[in-house]
Amino acid sequence: MSITVHGIKNCDTVKKARTWLEAAGIDYSFHDYKTAGIDAATLEAWCAEFGWEAVLNRAGTTFRKLPEAARDGLDQPRAIALMVEQPSMIKRPMLVDGSRRLLGFKPEAYAAFLGR
Repeated sequence: MSITVHGIKNCDTVKKARTWLEAAGIDYSFHDYKTAGIDAATLEAWCAEFGWEAVLNRAGTTFRKLPEAARDGLDQPRAIALMVEQPSMIKRPMLVDGSRRLLGFKPEAYAAFLGR
C-alpha cells in the first residue's frame, strides 16, 4: 500500500510529520488539500471514523475568524461544507495507509501505526 499524508505544506505539524517519515525512510505522497482541494465524500469517511468534531480544526485561525453565526450550532453536514470550502479548517495531518487512517501527528503514534 502507498502512504499518503494529507495536509497543508506550510503547517508546522505537517512539516514535523513529513520530517519524521523521511527520517524513518518511509516513502509517501503528499496531498496538499489547500491547493489540490478535498471532496465531501472523503471528509464524510474521515468524519465517520473519527467524528466531525475531531476532523474540524476549531483551534485554527480560519475557524476562529468565522462569524459567530457560522460557528454556532454546527453539525456534521455544515462542518463538512465549511471544510470543503476552506480546507485550512481540517485538522492535520491525516496519514492514510490503504484503508487505515491516523489523524494528527505524534511520533509514537506514527511509529506504532507504521510498525516502526
